[in-house]
Amino acid sequence: MANVLLSEESAAPAVSWQAVVSGALVAAATSIILMLVGSGLGFAVVSPWSGAGASVTTFAVGAGVWLVVVQWLSSALGGYMAGRLRTKWVALHTDEVFFRDTAHGLLAWALSTVIVAAVFTSALGALAGSGVQAASTVASGAAMGAATQVDETGGTDMYFVDSLFRPAPGTTPPAATTGDAGSAAAQAARILAAGAVSGQIPDADKAYLADLVSQRTGLAQADAAKRVDDVLAAIDSAKVKAKEAADTARKASATTALVGALALAIGAFIAAVSGAIGGRLRDDMPVAG
Repeated sequence: MANVLLSEESAAPAVSWQAVVSGALVAAATSIILMLVGSGLGFAVVSPWSGAGASVTTFAVGAGVWLVVVQWLSSALGGYMAGRLRTKWVALHTDEVFFRDTAHGLLAWALSTVIVAAVFTSALGALAGSGVQAASTVASGAAMGAATQVDETGGTDMYFVDSLFRPAPGTTPPAATTGDAGSAAAQAARILAAGAVSGQIPDADKAYLADLVSQRTGLAQADAAKRVDDVLAAIDSAKVKAKEAADTARKASATTALVGALALAIGAFIAAVSGAIGGRLRDDMPVAG
């Protein structure tokens, strides 16, 4: 009985790797072309001008839909080629032929996915690294008070610190040496930085900032205190906007990743079905007489 079973086993391999590789190359080339087209369309709708281009959410949804389209077309073409180009199996049950054809389409999809991933790994890695670095810079910059670094001479070129010591319109600030001005700015910068780290500025530090502002600008104590409050409110507003932008980017990235995974699953299914269709057409093709 064992010898009979062995004799019934076909000598031809169950997988036609020539057909699989051919289908994978076709699918990979199609994916690359469509991804480049999608990149061009994406750059066309993105604008550096505020309100002029598509929003982050719209861009993420559009990118996800395009990934589905790319997987659909490339997988269908690659799976069909893998099924159509394989050698016809003889004396084999139709169910087994159907399974092998779907397997050929799935193998072509898997190989093409690996090829495309290898091609785009460096580019995607650079984009992801840039995005993470940008998000980290924005978040850390906002959390540390946006701009509170003091240079070696004790001066500062930071916007919020400078806004504290602007002279009131129509007034002449008290005369002071450059060193005094740099010292006051440095102290203000350190107070703002400490407040950014702790999340709040103590009332004593606010009062001291108001004194510094009053001495440097000639403002009345009440006006100086109001200027301090206004600057702190502006810093909090900048922090909130930075966090909102980072959160929007995070949600868009998560949406794109989930849709990308769904697109890959759809591509695998389409490739398997296309392989079965291609194989069926190959077997039903009449032999030329």
